[in-house]
Amino acid sequence: MTAVQKAASLGTALALASVCSIAGAQGTRAGDFPTRPIRIVIGFTPGGQPDIFSRLIAARLTEALGQNVLVDNRPGAGGTIGAKLVADAVPDGHTLLAVSAAHVIQPSISKLPYDTARDFAGVAKMFTSAYLLVVPNTLPVHSVRDLIALAQAKPGQLNFGSAGTGSGTHFAGEVLKESAKIDIVHIPFKGIPEALTDTIANRVQLFMAPLSSAISMVRDGKLRAIGVSTVVRASATPELPTIGETLPGFEFDSWGGMVAPAKTSRAVIARLNTEIGRALMQPETLSRMRALGAEPAHSAPEAFDRFIQAQLALIASIAKRAGVSAGG
Repeated sequence: MTAVQKAASLGTALALASVCSIAGAQGTRAGDFPTRPIRIVIGFTPGGQPDIFSRLIAARLTEALGQNVLVDNRPGAGGTIGAKLVADAVPDGHTLLAVSAAHVIQPSISKLPYDTARDFAGVAKMFTSAYLLVVPNTLPVHSVRDLIALAQAKPGQLNFGSAGTGSGTHFAGEVLKESAKIDIVHIPFKGIPEALTDTIANRVQLFMAPLSSAISMVRDGKLRAIGVSTVVRASATPELPTIGETLPGFEFDSWGGMVAPAKTSRAVIARLNTEIGRALMQPETLSRMRALGAEPAHSAPEAFDRFIQAQLALIASIAKRAGVSAGG
């Protein structure tokens, strides 16, 4: 070996040692990862978007990583029970949190046992979707305009459901309430399935449900959909107008992604990000997501961190205007 080759070899060895030392100090090294099954914690009951799409991704990650990737539903307190569990987990990449809008809403309405900005590291944004404004079939409402007229005629008498105080479905309803200037009453449920059940039964009169969770019930005739929350019509329901067609400027997208405990190795996060990106692009995953009205929105970890920071600021301003609190 020449002197130049020896020097190059030594430089490579030192660089690798440095990377391994950093990764080792932060948790499992990427080269060793994963060493046991991975758990994706979801802070809500089964049936919501984080649950549906995390299960799709979990199946693909199991194949790619050679370890079982399991979904663990820990519902309650607007998703904060599951979030606390992950914030306290060993930062080695084996415990992840599926997040949605609730992750950035809770800091504005509750005193949390963790710091949303400090205690988590973004792994990847995964999808965006619309909220579907649904009403019971027995309600004499067939459009957003009809709903607004009914709410104005019966102030304080119509209820809107949500998957819990501080959930994305809650804030979607609050944004609708503010935009339409109507007096409707928030009724929080434990999760999306419970809210859908009571909407069908007309115990609540409207629900801004994730499209992926409600679309099958609409197609089966159990609920009536009257609008979508996105700026443009959803590809899964092109016949449905946007809420913005009646209330100009209205927009409140649903989104989801994955985060890890803050001190998780950047190398492990990069590995997870890469595999999630590949999973999202698999034809079966794409087909399933789009059938449920969602689009893949894979991002780099750093970009997802910036997105979360921007959302924290946006939601804080909405919560202040709406006067939303943990009991609201």
